[in-house]
Amino acid sequence: MNLTLPVKEHALRRVLTGELHARTFEPIRAPAQVSHMAFLCGERGTGVNNRHLCRLLEHFGAPVPEELGQYYMADLGDIRLHWERHTEFVTYTFTRSAPFDHPFRDPVIRRIPEDWLRDCPGELVTAVSMAMESGDMPERDLTELSQLFEGNIVVGSEVVGGKGRAWSDLRIHDDGLAWILLRNDGLSEAQAGRLVKRILEVNAYRIMTLLGLPMARKASRSLSTADRRLAELAARMADPEAQECGHSQNELLSDLSHLASQIEAVAAQTTYRFEASRAYYRVVKQRLEQLRQRRIEGLQTFTEFLDARLAPAVATCESVGERQRNLAERAARLTALLRARVEVDLQAQNRNLLESMDRRARLQLRLQDTVEGLSVIAISYYGVGLAGYALKGLEGMGLPVNPTLGMGLATPLVAFSAWLFLQKVKRRILRDEQLD
Repeated sequence: MNLTLPVKEHALRRVLTGELHARTFEPIRAPAQVSHMAFLCGERGTGVNNRHLCRLLEHFGAPVPEELGQYYMADLGDIRLHWERHTEFVTYTFTRSAPFDHPFRDPVIRRIPEDWLRDCPGELVTAVSMAMESGDMPERDLTELSQLFEGNIVVGSEVVGGKGRAWSDLRIHDDGLAWILLRNDGLSEAQAGRLVKRILEVNAYRIMTLLGLPMARKASRSLSTADRRLAELAARMADPEAQECGHSQNELLSDLSHLASQIEAVAAQTTYRFEASRAYYRVVKQRLEQLRQRRIEGLQTFTEFLDARLAPAVATCESVGERQRNLAERAARLTALLRARVEVDLQAQNRNLLESMDRRARLQLRLQDTVEGLSVIAISYYGVGLAGYALKGLEGMGLPVNPTLGMGLATPLVAFSAWLFLQKVKRRILRDEQLD
């Protein structure tokens, strides 16, 4: 019978419903051993990780899915595999429920092919060997726990309201694994599964949180250099001699722009990592609260131990992030101030240039008037000369003409005519210029 509702379904309805179960847990029966690895592989490379997982499934003869989502579970003989794809990293969790003589001497990871482990894509950020003892197994006092963890300081607490206990030294041992010991004092298999998952997540996310710390320390040194350089440039800007020298201001502007680009480059390299550290730290705190810890006399709880180390690291990342934002703002303000000063100087230079051009234009106008007067005299001179030649010719023909008197009378007429002609030409040129 078709039970599909006769309504239009949102394209993401089933995807979002499945997301609620994407980070699920599996019930665990004590005694059990768990090996957990997390590989930093970035936000890309999904195909490589999927193929590597399929290679492991093929080795153990387990079914290979046609398509992988964000998580996958499979039986590898007597080992249960839980694979998860996170934003930046991939985790493999191998669980084996069976009695053991020593919690950490024969970890589950030793049953995984070495060549497959060697070819795991990404970089290993955490590897854990975890053992969960059942309530009927012999208990250990603090001295035996210290010996079990090779004499290191042990942190631990009661968890799940006292139904379980957890211990670890949170160190990497000679086998390359961190060791975590759990004891089941009344946990159901579902509670045991949730406990294992939460502790493994605390361990993985604490490492991811701390990834920002080395970057913060490195960026802090770069920002200290940039801070000193910015102070030097600000002092140069305040120097009156530098203010009077346009060449120095151009050099200052170039230096400021270069320094601002360096600060932005540091911010581009660190901003994502610092934001991720804050997000991972919030997840760690949430998971620690979900453990519902109670103190074991003589031991630090996991919350006390991790808060003492993670909180300062995250605070350092936040401080460096805030510092680089402040430096970027200061550099931007100084650059804007210097640009304004350069623009004012350019405007003053342009004003002086326009004034100089205006003076030259007035001088050129005077010269044109002078040349125009000289042109009238020259034209008049040649015009009167031509008139004299004409009168002398008439006199030679026997006409009663006095050339000298005629040239004298023609002089003002010729001069006035030459002046009118030049004025007409000048008006025509100006009219044509206005039309253009």
